[in-house]
Amino acid sequence: MEIQQTIGRPVNVRVHGISESDTKMNLQSGKFKMIIDEPENMGGTNEGPAPVQVLLMALAGCLNVTGHEVARQRGMKLKNLKIAIQGNMNACNFMGCSFEERAGFQKIYVYLNPDFEEATDAEIESWAKETEVRCPVTDNIKDATEIVLEHTVLSN
Repeated sequence: MEIQQTIGRPVNVRVHGISESDTKMNLQSGKFKMIIDEPENMGGTNEGPAPVQVLLMALAGCLNVTGHEVARQRGMKLKNLKIAIQGNMNACNFMGCSFEERAGFQKIYVYLNPDFEEATDAEIESWAKETEVRCPVTDNIKDATEIVLEHTVLSN
């Protein structure tokens, strides 16, 4: 992710991609490169995670950063944080066989397993709730974010 931030100004994130095939996309953000693909059973070459996997991976990464920052600001000593995420979705909308359900995840289950040096159950519960509220990826998944989709010629 290419991120530019100035104190008091919005964070600007840029990602650029070039399609290599129907399912495979080469992406770059700043100095980081990534391939997103589909598994073979979805017509891909399985050379990278699927877009929905990347979404859940981004959620885990963001919850990790946010959780550690919330703990630091609260004076809590978070030694380790394990996160497991599972999303349930019906691929029929994407595949065009049915449009009865939304195309995205119907439900996402997030399991946080924090290891604090010393914390009560109430403190951990409060930390988890604040972490969820302050996590930008959680916010973008839970709340409607306007997406402006344009087709244009991009320059390098």
